[in-house]
Amino acid sequence: MATILALAAALLYGSADFLGGVATRHARVLSVLPLSAGAGAVVVLTATLASAQPARLAGLAWGIAGGAVGGVGLIVFYSGLAAGPMSVVAPVSALMSTVLPVAVALADGEHASAMVYAGALLCLVAIVLVSSTGRSEGATPRRKLGGGGINLRAVGYGLAAGTAFGLFFLFLRNGGHSGTLWPVATARLAGLAVVLLAAAGTRTRPLLRGPSTRLLLATAGSGVLDATANICYVAATRAGLFGLAVVLTSLYPGVTVLLAKLTLGERLRAAQRAGLLLAGIGVVLVTI
Repeated sequence: MATILALAAALLYGSADFLGGVATRHARVLSVLPLSAGAGAVVVLTATLASAQPARLAGLAWGIAGGAVGGVGLIVFYSGLAAGPMSVVAPVSALMSTVLPVAVALADGEHASAMVYAGALLCLVAIVLVSSTGRSEGATPRRKLGGGGINLRAVGYGLAAGTAFGLFFLFLRNGGHSGTLWPVATARLAGLAVVLLAAAGTRTRPLLRGPSTRLLLATAGSGVLDATANICYVAATRAGLFGLAVVLTSLYPGVTVLLAKLTLGERLRAAQRAGLLLAGIGVVLVTI
């Protein structure tokens, strides 16, 4: 069950990031995020109130901390997606957001079978391969290193956002120990508060009506999918090993990259295709 929930979270996170990236290519990041975070907050609050579960102070505190750092991460992440390319920013952030929680899980003494470790390692390699890129897909300047092309600006966005997301995963896992959905709800509300403050500080008007209905739907849809992914992720950490849940959840860039290729025509290199194949093999190994 933990594997299914983690993979569901990966699918939802990847789809949410794609929709968010599309929206930020047509509107300012701080115009998009309030609507996206707000839509997600409505979904999580509805689910939490419907569950009729009691709120616990410790869980609420972890949720607020996670939401605050996650809100900062979202601002950095969507800024990176807007600068492009998606196929660099999203995978790099996923890799960084995996390393920190997995290190904590290992330090806490989590153990699994050799097969599971092999599958998790393949998944980590897959994230690295999917993050590889050839020529820059936009106007972002690029510096040549070692004869290859690395979009340093995109990588920087990914590393910064990934660090924030890694802390978010840790804090949300800790809050999830309370056994209720309230930490997820408070995390979403704290994240919404962060983006609203940032928008107010920069005098950016939230996107309440746009040039097209599709833009509004993509923005709201991103928040709904992301909030649902949070619920699946917390459930996965409670149903099985935390480290494994994080690794499988962090496969979400594969979804983002595939959607970017299918709908936006972004180029998928051989290394990225190999990464997607390794991700599939890794998932099989951790489930058998």
